[in-house]
Amino acid sequence: MTGRAKPKPFSIGWDVGGWNCDKNPRSRDAIVILDSMLKIVGEPWRGNLREGVCENSKTSDWLKALFKNCDAEFPDEPMAITMAIDAPLGFSEEFVNLVTSLRCVDSVERFNTNRYLFRQTDRGLFNQGLKPLSPVNDMIGSQATKGMHVLAKFAPIVESCGVWTDGEGFHALETYPTACRETRVVKKLLKGHKPLRDDDRNDARICALVAHLFATDRGAFSQPPESVPQNEGWIWVPRKR
Repeated sequence: MTGRAKPKPFSIGWDVGGWNCDKNPRSRDAIVILDSMLKIVGEPWRGNLREGVCENSKTSDWLKALFKNCDAEFPDEPMAITMAIDAPLGFSEEFVNLVTSLRCVDSVERFNTNRYLFRQTDRGLFNQGLKPLSPVNDMIGSQATKGMHVLAKFAPIVESCGVWTDGEGFHALETYPTACRETRVVKKLLKGHKPLRDDDRNDARICALVAHLFATDRGAFSQPPESVPQNEGWIWVPRKR
């Protein structure tokens, strides 16, 4: 008697462009797919994913479209796909409460502690000397809603704080390439890889490396404290070591 075949692992990095990024030559969606050996599958792709996101209703069909965009064959076998996304995948609980029920916070202090503009995970990164962007303040609301739309449609199950899944082998998480590329573990994974054609594709590759690391060694990352609301999500950045 033989057991079931082990799912074939792939890691996908998505650097998110706005809903209408085909009109923005400086910033567009970019996708990089890696196999288990960190080899790029097909060709890194850059464009606008809007049509594929809207036209496909099943997770498998959308993933198949991503492989097609990258001129890669979609394997006809069980797969375990982890996607790391460079876009805010939530808004702060305080901002949501303000918008939906006009519940305000007691006080608004410094910029980087403003709970309307930044989630708990963002405020934690500020404490580390980083400068995460805000979907409210920094005009990346289009990217944020695009990423969140994909979660709602293709990975609607919250497995744990900051981890979404379709329940059938696809997992998605949020990351921050600017912070990740300076960590020792990502530098090691990136060693020997030549730069890609543009910043969007390079950021997507960092995301794909983060997805691989998350799938193989989740303990390499700073973990969300219990105080983080699940609806805010979490930015997965490797520990500095």
